[in-house]
Amino acid sequence: MRPDSRIYIAGHRGLVGSAIRRACTTRGFTQLLLRERARLDLRDPAAVHQFFTTERPEYVFLAAALVGGIHANDSRPAEFIRDNLLIQANVIDAAFRHGARKLLFLGSSCIYPKLAPQPLREESLLTGPLEPTNEWYAIAKLAGLKMCQAYRRQYGFEAITLLPTNLYGPEDNFDLESSHVLPALIRKIAVAQATAAERVTLWGSGTPRREFLFVDDLADACLFLMEHYHDEQPINVGWGIDLSIRELAELIAAVVGFRGAFDLDASRPDGTPRKVLDVSRLSALGWRPHVPLRVGIEITYDWYRRNAASNPAVSTAP
Repeated sequence: MRPDSRIYIAGHRGLVGSAIRRACTTRGFTQLLLRERARLDLRDPAAVHQFFTTERPEYVFLAAALVGGIHANDSRPAEFIRDNLLIQANVIDAAFRHGARKLLFLGSSCIYPKLAPQPLREESLLTGPLEPTNEWYAIAKLAGLKMCQAYRRQYGFEAITLLPTNLYGPEDNFDLESSHVLPALIRKIAVAQATAAERVTLWGSGTPRREFLFVDDLADACLFLMEHYHDEQPINVGWGIDLSIRELAELIAAVVGFRGAFDLDASRPDGTPRKVLDVSRLSALGWRPHVPLRVGIEITYDWYRRNAASNPAVSTAP
């Protein structure tokens, strides 16, 4: 990519898209094509094709998606499969038809089978049943991956797919009804600290193990792979290191300064027992993440505190 390449970041106001925007700006790319949802609904094929006709992006980062945690996925399955299928199909097709040189599609580690061997290798995709609490989102993402492969095979369109592990960082969603586990825990524990509560309830058993990647590390990987990766096979992006949800809660408590106790709500689902990525293919290309988990949590918590007063979704109110 040249400094003046026309780069479209789909979903530039979300957690991942905003990090990619920051990374592009830092590296001196000057022609970033950005559209808010109010101006461009990516579910509308006519609007998407009109945008590509007018703007002619050369490189596309497809970071736009409807995302959420277990509760959001489980309670809104139709939206999760419909919106994500529409967004992906419209952007991938328009990028090809209007001459984009390359597209990077962001999948997710949650598309692996629930009981796939750990650590998760790219070869395990589509070898078993999915985790039921997020299968609608996972099926949509699998379709996007396969669409990228199909357009490469039939049309020669260079589209690559990244499978990032669980992400967190500034601009995250802290709404307890729809957020992922790490931002949800930051908010719960921050509220407990602010209100002098003595206990915080964790969903499930606290034993599931998860891997977490700071979103700016993912953005760095996206730019690196846009330049250096040219294979149709998806590639994992993460640390290859995990910890339990209970250990995560204790780490966040140490950052926040909360010294109370944790209760476990066994009536809530655990999700997949363990999810950690095999990142050997990415490491072999010469890329590794840089931001340790505690440092990333400190940065994210600082952003949360600074934005809590002005944003109801990150409020310190219970």
